[in-house]
Parts: sequence; structure tokens; C-alpha cells
Amino acid sequence: MDIAALFSQAAREAARFREGSVTRPHHPGRMYADCVDVFSEPLPETGTSGDAVIRDLVEKAEPGLHTMTGPRFHGWVIGGSHPVGVAADMLTSAWGQNAGNHIATPSAAAAELIAGRWLVELLGLPSSASVGFVTGATMANFTGLAAARSFVLDQAGWDADRKGLFGAPPISVIIGDDAHTTVFSALQFLGLGHDRVVRVPTDEQGRMVVPEFEHAITSVEGPVIVVLQAGQINTGCFDDFAAVIPMAKARGAWLHIDGAFGLWAQVTESHRHLTTGVELADSWATDGHKWLQTPYDCGYAIVRNEAVHRRAMTIAASYLPAAAEDERDPSHYVPELSRRARGFATWAVIKHLGREGIAAMVERNCAAARRVAELVTQEIGIAVVNDVVLNQAIIRFDGHLGDEAGDAMTVETVAELQRDGRMFAGGAKWRGRQVMRLSVCNHQTDLEQAEIDADAIIKAYRIVRARNLEQVQATAAR
Repeated sequence: MDIAALFSQAAREAARFREGSVTRPHHPGRMYADCVDVFSEPLPETGTSGDAVIRDLVEKAEPGLHTMTGPRFHGWVIGGSHPVGVAADMLTSAWGQNAGNHIATPSAAAAELIAGRWLVELLGLPSSASVGFVTGATMANFTGLAAARSFVLDQAGWDADRKGLFGAPPISVIIGDDAHTTVFSALQFLGLGHDRVVRVPTDEQGRMVVPEFEHAITSVEGPVIVVLQAGQINTGCFDDFAAVIPMAKARGAWLHIDGAFGLWAQVTESHRHLTTGVELADSWATDGHKWLQTPYDCGYAIVRNEAVHRRAMTIAASYLPAAAEDERDPSHYVPELSRRARGFATWAVIKHLGREGIAAMVERNCAAARRVAELVTQEIGIAVVNDVVLNQAIIRFDGHLGDEAGDAMTVETVAELQRDGRMFAGGAKWRGRQVMRLSVCNHQTDLEQAEIDADAIIKAYRIVRARNLEQVQATAAR
């Protein structure tokens, strides 16, 4: 096999795809059922040349891909996979290293160590905090909450890591009503249950109501874990860390913060006020493949107390090399052993952008979100129903005509926008009503792209409104 030719072929196809991200429609050209039909074939009895396989893969896969790398993809809070990170990730795959421990791949462990230090400094967190490189925010929340479970039960005289939860003192988990679903999943995986939590009411933006939290924290008994939020998934709002964390600390609770994307507000001058007090928590979860723009399969579990972090996560076996006191073994901070070397792409993106570049990107995205909100609300019938404090905007159409009419118009407008394809936004429910949800989280998105976004949204709304008016007139004429 000509490896150089094969890798060059793949690189050419990758570059061609990425270079078309700005102009390509921001929706798949082929949906799931058709993709299944295209990929369906009998199990191959004989092999196929590598170049033919790559050609076939591109032909079959590309029509069913979203343009998630495009500057106007706002369907979910996901980054655009910066080319420098992608290039580093290509090398990571080609090197074929198992980053499970520091002896197997010394450079991978070293890259994680340094990238972890950079991350903690960038995010303004305690310099002593340890970092685990996980798949994403879901596993970052899982890891942080595993450390929390271990710590609060240890404080209550129970070793959960050795004995499990059978017979353990019950843990009270206090969490906001609008916490992300993956946090509830992490609680489920850890045996703490996604329903047996103390849910704190939230305000119209999704923030915990502080007096309600105060009542909750003073009402529970035994070990306590508090889960706060930096960046609500629909509104982008932040819990009041400065008010809530001291109350929780006075009660002896462990504070975990889900900051999948919102924690990156820490890198900016103009948005850092949103995260005041965030550094006082005990653990934090955030994503690299969101605002840092690394390729997928990259999240960070950050824990203030490294010993607690290691105790909850360390994997040991006689065949695995032990780390010396001054060595960092990556497997001591994550729930995986065999895994890819996520530190290389993280290191590369931070090295390429630097603190200034990362801060400028976050500022640029937030400015774009505000600009879209300003422009669309100039159209009668369109309303932005959240305070655009970060990069999230939720939009409603014809809500002034009533809840049901607004729901119907919003759903139709989202569908029309997705058919148009100039940009992509999805639908969601907020406070029981349908909304269009806009998430700006791409290194290419700026005010120019925001103008295109707003024009596409307004055009889609006008098309749906005109179509509905024609239907009403036709009905009246009959």
C-alpha cells in the first residue's frame, strides 16, 4: 500500500470539504433513511483497495453531512473544529498512540500536562487544579461528580470507592430546574439518581433563584453536592456563583459547575463579570470541542483537589506501569484506559490562537449573537425572548397572536429556515413554548455572518407568514 498517496488523498478530500464550508448549504442533502440505503450492502467477502474505499466513503457520506464546520451553523453549541486542531488530530490518528498512561506514550502525557496547565490559567481557575481529558462535557460532569461523591461520603466516614453505595449515607444533590440533561445523566450513571435530587426553581432566564437555593441548602441533611451552571443551554445565563457558593461552602457542600461552553466567558474582559466567583467551586466541566474549537471527542474535567480526583478515577493493575511522584499518569484522571491522545489537538489550538486569539473569538461570537438579535427584532412579529448575555439567543415568531399561533409559526419558520440552508438553527421548547434556538460558537462567525443569519431568519419568517395569509384568504373565499 502506498501510504503517502492514501493519506494525501484523504487530506485532499478533507481540504476540499472544509474550503467549501462557507458556501455549502448549512443542512444535509441526504437524510438518515436515504443514508442507510446508500450504505447498505452485503458484507464484503474480499477486500477493496484503500484509495477506492476512501473514494466510496466520500461519495456515500458527504451528502449526509451537516455543515457543522460552517460559520452559520447555530443548531447546537458546538465548535467549528479549527483547521490547526484538525491537522493535529490527523497526526494523532496517524501516530496511533494509546494515551492510557505516561509510559506507553510519554509525549501524549506531556502534552496533556502542559495543555492542562494552560487551560487552568486561561479559565482563571486554581493553579493546583488537576485536569482530566475526557470525551466531552458529559464525561467531564461524570468525572467531577464522581470526585464529589467520593469526597462528601469520605467526609461522612464512608469509603465509596472501596465499598460502593450499599449502606452509604444518602447524598443530597441540589440542582437548578434548568440544568442540562447530561448532568442528570451523570447523576444516574453514578447511582445518585436523576430524579432523587433537590430541584431549585429558576427565574425567567434559567438562573437559580437565590432565596430558593438558600432554603434548599439549609433544609437538607447529611452529605451535599451542589451543581451550578455557567451558560444555560438555551439562554446562556449563569447562576449567581458569588451569592450561592459561600452558602454551600458554609454547609460543607461540594460545588460542581457545568460550564460546557459558558466557562469560556472567563477568558474575556467584557464577559468575565458573568462568572464572578466561579473559581471558588470544587470541580468544573467544560468542552474543548465547543469554544476552544478542537475536533470532537475532547472535554475537560477539572478538580480543585488533585488527590480526590485521583482517588475517584485511578485505574490500577499489575501490568500497568506505576507513576513516580513527579510523573502524571493520564489514566488517573479519567474513567478510560485505552483512549486517543486528546492533548495534542488541545495543545495545538491553544498554541496557535494564544490567549488573545481565544478571547477575541469568544468576543466575536458574542457580538454576532447580539447583532442577530438586534436585526431580527426590527421585524414586526419577531421577538427574542432571552437576555443575550453571551452567545445564545432564543427567538419566537408571532407570539403576540397567542401561544398556539406563536408555536405554530415558530415551528414552521424553523423548518423553512432549514430548507433555505443559508444558515442552520434548530427548534426547542422554553417555558413550555416553541422557540428557535441560536447558538453562535464558531471561530469563523463574525458580524458579517450575523447579517446573513438575520436576513435568512427574516426571509424564512416572511415566507411562512405570506403562505399562511394566502391559506387564510383561500379559506375565506370558499
